[in-house]
Amino acid sequence: MADRNSNAGIYEAVPQFGRLRDGVLYNDVWKQPELSPRDRSLVTCAVLAALGKNEELRHHMGVAVENGVTADELRGLVVQVAFYGGWPCGVNAAKAGMPIFEKETG
Repeated sequence: MADRNSNAGIYEAVPQFGRLRDGVLYNDVWKQPELSPRDRSLVTCAVLAALGKNEELRHHMGVAVENGVTADELRGLVVQVAFYGGWPCGVNAAKAGMPIFEKETG
């Protein structure tokens, strides 16, 4: 996963939190065989978008691209979230994806 240190201060202040992130989240949850990293990224982005967790969503959209999700698939995710999670969630998801969308167009 990309940029594990974006919140480094938090994990230094609460070391157990970092150990749980590394040991459970990254080394257990993200490596479960039932979903590919690509599909897990799509699910993660959809949940973060629906919950309005925009800072985390920006990060995970970048991870999704690294895991093989295309910009067009993220656009499709934005529309799906808008209808199932609410229009404001879709708008915020589109904003979170703008760096990826802009990079693709130019």
